[in-house]
Amino acid sequence: MGVRSTCDAQVTSWPRAEALRTDRLSLEPLAVRHAREMVTALAPRDLYRFTGGEPPTSDELEARYRRQARGQSQDGRAGWLNWIIRPAGGGLAIGFVQATLTRRGVELVADLAWLVTVSEQGRGLAGEATLAVAAWLPSIGVRRLQAYVHQDHAVSARVAERLGLAPTSTLVDGEMLWEAITVL
Repeated sequence: MGVRSTCDAQVTSWPRAEALRTDRLSLEPLAVRHAREMVTALAPRDLYRFTGGEPPTSDELEARYRRQARGQSQDGRAGWLNWIIRPAGGGLAIGFVQATLTRRGVELVADLAWLVTVSEQGRGLAGEATLAVAAWLPSIGVRRLQAYVHQDHAVSARVAERLGLAPTSTLVDGEMLWEAITVL
């Protein structure tokens, strides 16, 4: 199903994100236009306590979203699905969920990440949004979910548990790999 690129790398056609809804949330497939409002959602420095880094500027976020909206890595070996989270009734963006797709043999694997802005935390929104994505992923053939969670980030560990993920012994840059075979 792959095609050859000009640099002779194997390229796969990856699925595209679809709009998703929960009772409280709307998840919109990422577009470059989301950068302006996400600059505000990503501005609180507390968001970077476990991941490091700095809040992005508008220009940095637009460039990042332009790359991510392509839906795959430059070499085509990873698919990128990204959603912007907002309240179901409308309003400003409050975070994101992303799933990076790769193949492990014949198995399609989704590496999940999530973030909800500081002012909206503590209401279960990250778990609700990520669970909606995890429930949708098997429809495109994903059979394994995983996430890297900082060892000290108890809230993200609870989101991972809610997804049915379990911690493994794999540790990368202070983040533990959590994984599960999907049974959704």
